[in-house]
Amino acid sequence: MAIPDYQNLMLPLLKIAADGNEHTLSEVIEILAQQFHLSDQERKELLPSGKRRRFDNRVHWARTYLVKANLLAATGRAKFRLTEQGSRVLKSNPPRIDVQFLEQFPEFMEFQNKSNKASGDTEAPQEMLEKISQTPQEILDTSYQSLRQNLAQELPKSGRRPWLQPRGWMAQEAIRVRTFPFA
Repeated sequence: MAIPDYQNLMLPLLKIAADGNEHTLSEVIEILAQQFHLSDQERKELLPSGKRRRFDNRVHWARTYLVKANLLAATGRAKFRLTEQGSRVLKSNPPRIDVQFLEQFPEFMEFQNKSNKASGDTEAPQEMLEKISQTPQEILDTSYQSLRQNLAQELPKSGRRPWLQPRGWMAQEAIRVRTFPFA
Protein backbone atom coordinates (compact mmCIF):
# COMPACT_ATOMS: atom_id res chain seq x y z
CA MET A 1 0.00 0.00 0.00
CA ALA A 2 1.23 3.51 -0.79
CA ILE A 3 1.90 5.95 2.01
CA PRO A 4 -1.28 8.02 2.49
CA ASP A 5 -1.02 11.78 2.04
CA TYR A 6 -1.49 14.04 5.04
CA GLN A 7 -5.11 14.85 4.15
CA ASN A 8 -6.05 11.16 4.17
CA LEU A 9 -4.54 10.91 7.65
CA MET A 10 -6.66 13.69 9.17
CA LEU A 11 -9.87 11.75 9.85
CA PRO A 12 -8.16 8.61 11.21
CA LEU A 13 -6.00 10.82 13.44
CA LEU A 14 -9.06 12.63 14.77
CA LYS A 15 -10.81 9.29 15.42
CA ILE A 16 -7.85 8.09 17.50
CA ALA A 17 -8.22 11.19 19.68
CA ALA A 18 -11.96 10.53 20.10
CA ASP A 19 -11.33 8.66 23.36
CA GLY A 20 -10.69 12.04 25.03
CA ASN A 21 -7.25 11.06 26.31
CA GLU A 22 -4.02 12.90 25.67
CA HIS A 23 -2.00 11.27 22.89
CA THR A 24 1.59 11.60 21.70
CA LEU A 25 2.61 11.82 18.08
CA SER A 26 4.89 8.79 18.35
CA GLU A 27 2.00 6.71 19.71
CA VAL A 28 -0.34 7.87 16.94
CA ILE A 29 2.28 7.29 14.24
CA GLU A 30 2.49 3.64 15.33
CA ILE A 31 -1.30 3.21 15.40
CA LEU A 32 -1.79 4.82 11.99
CA ALA A 33 1.04 2.81 10.42
CA GLN A 34 -0.73 -0.36 11.57
CA GLN A 35 -4.15 0.87 10.39
CA PHE A 36 -2.76 1.61 6.92
CA HIS A 37 -0.76 -1.67 6.86
CA LEU A 38 2.50 0.08 6.02
CA SER A 39 5.54 -2.10 5.44
CA ASP A 40 8.83 -1.51 7.24
CA GLN A 41 10.22 -0.11 3.99
CA GLU A 42 7.35 2.38 3.70
CA ARG A 43 7.78 3.34 7.36
CA LYS A 44 11.49 4.03 6.82
CA GLU A 45 11.11 5.95 3.55
CA LEU A 46 12.76 9.36 3.89
CA LEU A 47 11.87 12.74 2.46
CA PRO A 48 14.11 13.99 -0.39
CA SER A 49 16.23 15.85 2.19
CA GLY A 50 17.05 12.48 3.76
CA LYS A 51 16.44 13.85 7.25
CA ARG A 52 12.88 12.85 8.15
CA ARG A 53 10.63 9.89 7.54
CA ARG A 54 7.91 10.63 4.99
CA PHE A 55 5.06 8.97 6.93
CA ASP A 56 6.01 10.61 10.24
CA ASN A 57 6.17 13.99 8.50
CA ARG A 58 2.71 13.51 7.02
CA VAL A 59 1.23 12.61 10.42
CA HIS A 60 2.87 15.73 11.90
CA TRP A 61 1.29 17.94 9.22
CA ALA A 62 -2.13 16.31 9.60
CA ARG A 63 -1.95 17.06 13.33
CA THR A 64 -0.81 20.64 12.68
CA TYR A 65 -3.74 21.34 10.37
CA LEU A 66 -6.22 19.80 12.83
CA VAL A 67 -4.79 21.93 15.65
CA LYS A 68 -5.04 25.06 13.48
CA ALA A 69 -8.72 24.25 12.83
CA ASN A 70 -9.23 23.80 16.59
CA LEU A 71 -10.29 20.16 16.19
CA LEU A 72 -7.32 19.09 18.31
CA ALA A 73 -5.62 21.02 21.10
CA ALA A 74 -1.86 20.92 21.56
CA THR A 75 -1.26 20.00 25.20
CA GLY A 76 2.52 19.84 25.13
CA ARG A 77 5.43 19.07 22.86
CA ALA A 78 4.11 16.47 20.39
CA LYS A 79 1.04 15.91 22.59
CA PHE A 80 -2.60 16.65 21.87
CA ARG A 81 -6.20 15.84 22.71
CA LEU A 82 -9.61 16.23 21.07
CA THR A 83 -11.45 19.55 21.48
CA GLU A 84 -15.20 20.09 21.76
CA GLN A 85 -15.22 21.27 18.17
CA GLY A 86 -13.38 18.10 17.15
CA SER A 87 -15.94 16.02 19.01
CA ARG A 88 -18.80 17.78 17.19
CA VAL A 89 -17.11 17.10 13.86
CA LEU A 90 -16.75 13.40 14.64
CA LYS A 91 -20.42 13.20 15.70
CA SER A 92 -21.40 14.58 12.28
CA ASN A 93 -19.61 11.53 10.79
CA PRO A 94 -17.82 13.21 7.85
CA PRO A 95 -16.69 10.85 5.07
CA ARG A 96 -13.37 12.70 4.79
CA ILE A 97 -11.49 15.57 6.41
CA ASP A 98 -9.18 17.56 4.17
CA VAL A 99 -8.06 21.16 3.67
CA GLN A 100 -11.31 22.03 1.92
CA PHE A 101 -13.31 20.65 4.87
CA LEU A 102 -11.17 22.60 7.36
CA GLU A 103 -11.91 25.86 5.55
CA GLN A 104 -15.30 26.00 7.28
CA PHE A 105 -13.54 26.85 10.56
CA PRO A 106 -12.59 30.51 11.15
CA GLU A 107 -9.48 29.47 13.13
CA PHE A 108 -8.17 27.53 10.15
CA MET A 109 -8.92 30.35 7.71
CA GLU A 110 -7.06 32.77 9.97
CA PHE A 111 -4.06 30.41 9.87
CA GLN A 112 -4.32 30.12 6.07
CA ASN A 113 -4.56 33.89 5.64
CA LYS A 114 -1.49 34.45 7.82
CA SER A 115 0.42 31.84 5.82
CA ASN A 116 -0.62 33.41 2.51
CA LYS A 117 0.34 36.92 3.67
CA ALA A 118 3.74 35.70 4.84
CA SER A 119 4.44 34.02 1.50
CA GLY A 120 3.09 36.93 -0.56
CA ASP A 121 0.19 34.93 -2.02
CA THR A 122 -3.18 36.59 -2.09
CA GLU A 123 -5.38 33.53 -2.30
CA ALA A 124 -4.58 29.98 -3.36
CA PRO A 125 -6.83 28.63 -6.12
CA GLN A 126 -9.19 25.92 -4.89
CA GLU A 127 -8.02 23.41 -7.51
CA MET A 128 -4.45 23.82 -6.32
CA LEU A 129 -5.43 23.14 -2.70
CA GLU A 130 -7.26 19.99 -3.71
CA LYS A 131 -4.32 18.66 -5.75
CA ILE A 132 -1.74 19.20 -3.05
CA SER A 133 -0.99 15.86 -1.48
CA GLN A 134 2.53 16.68 -0.35
CA THR A 135 3.24 18.29 2.98
CA PRO A 136 4.89 21.71 2.96
CA GLN A 137 8.16 20.05 4.05
CA GLU A 138 7.99 17.61 1.12
CA ILE A 139 7.37 20.47 -1.30
CA LEU A 140 10.38 22.38 0.06
CA ASP A 141 12.64 19.33 -0.05
CA THR A 142 11.61 18.43 -3.60
CA SER A 143 12.07 22.02 -4.80
CA TYR A 144 15.48 22.25 -3.15
CA GLN A 145 16.66 19.00 -4.75
CA SER A 146 15.39 20.14 -8.15
CA LEU A 147 17.23 23.47 -7.86
CA ARG A 148 20.45 21.69 -6.87
CA GLN A 149 20.19 19.34 -9.85
CA ASN A 150 19.52 22.21 -12.27
CA LEU A 151 22.46 24.18 -10.90
CA ALA A 152 24.73 21.15 -11.16
CA GLN A 153 23.74 20.79 -14.82
CA GLU A 154 24.01 24.50 -15.68
CA LEU A 155 27.38 25.32 -14.08
CA PRO A 156 29.46 23.13 -16.40
CA LYS A 157 27.59 24.51 -19.44
CA SER A 158 28.34 28.10 -18.45
CA GLY A 159 32.07 27.50 -18.24
CA ARG A 160 32.13 29.22 -14.87
CA ARG A 161 33.64 27.56 -11.86
CA PRO A 162 32.61 29.66 -8.87
CA TRP A 163 34.86 27.72 -6.52
CA LEU A 164 37.90 28.92 -8.54
CA GLN A 165 36.86 32.57 -8.78
CA PRO A 166 38.34 35.29 -6.54
CA ARG A 167 36.38 36.51 -3.53
CA GLY A 168 33.55 38.83 -4.40
CA TRP A 169 33.14 37.28 -7.83
CA MET A 170 29.64 36.03 -7.09
CA ALA A 171 28.49 39.47 -5.93
CA GLN A 172 30.01 41.10 -9.03
CA GLU A 173 28.37 38.48 -11.24
CA ALA A 174 25.01 39.10 -9.57
CA ILE A 175 25.34 42.85 -10.19
CA ARG A 176 26.35 42.22 -13.82
CA VAL A 177 23.40 39.91 -14.43
CA ARG A 178 21.01 42.26 -12.68
CA THR A 179 22.10 45.31 -14.69
CA PHE A 180 22.85 43.49 -17.96
CA PRO A 181 19.77 44.64 -19.92
CA PHE A 182 20.55 48.25 -19.05
CA ALA A 183 24.32 48.23 -19.59
